[in-house]
Amino acid sequence: MDKHIKWHKGHITREQREELLGQRGIVVWFTGLSGSGKSTLAVAVEKALHESGLLTFRLDGDNIRHGLNSDLGFSSQDRDENIRRVSEVAALMADAGIITLASFISPFKKARDYARTRVPEGRFIEVYVKASLDICRQRDPKGLYTKAENGEIEEFTGISSPYEEPLSPEIVIDTENMTIDEGAELITGNIISLSDKK
Repeated sequence: MDKHIKWHKGHITREQREELLGQRGIVVWFTGLSGSGKSTLAVAVEKALHESGLLTFRLDGDNIRHGLNSDLGFSSQDRDENIRRVSEVAALMADAGIITLASFISPFKKARDYARTRVPEGRFIEVYVKASLDICRQRDPKGLYTKAENGEIEEFTGISSPYEEPLSPEIVIDTENMTIDEGAELITGNIISLSDKK
C-alpha cells in the first residue's frame, strides 16, 4: 500500500451506528458447492431477518460478478481476489451496523479465513451449506456440472478444482437432510441472538 494513503476516521463510531439501528453488524458467510443451496438459504434468511425488523443486505456470488468483480475470471488467483474484495465490502457493511449475508462457493480455506479476520471476533458466522457432489450434480440448477464434465468450464469446483470443507464452521446445514425452511430458521435464530443489542 502506498505510504501516502491514510485511513480517515470520522466522528461516528460503529457502536453509535449500531445504537441507531438497534442491532449489531455481523457477517454471515455461506459456503458450499454449486447447487448446495447457499443462495436459496441466504434469500430465505434475508426475508426472515427483514420481517423481524433487522436491517440486512445480501451479497451473492453471481450478482457481485455482474459489477464489482466483473473483471475477474475463475482461476485460483481470481477466485482469491473475488473473495478478498467481497470480504472487504462485507466488513464495511458490518461496520455500518448491517447484518451482511455473503453466499459464495469460496472453495479455499485461506480465503474464508481472511474474510473472518476482517471483522471483530464474535461478528462472523460461517455457514457450511453441505451437500454431496452427487446431489449437487443432480440439482445442477445452471447446468454447470454438465458443462464442466464436458470440458466447457475449466477449474470448476468439485470437478476440476478442489473444495476445502470448513473445519469448524459455526453452523452446518445439510441440505440433503434438512429443508430450506428448517435451515433458515436455525441460521436466523443464531443471527438474531448474536446481533441483539437490547
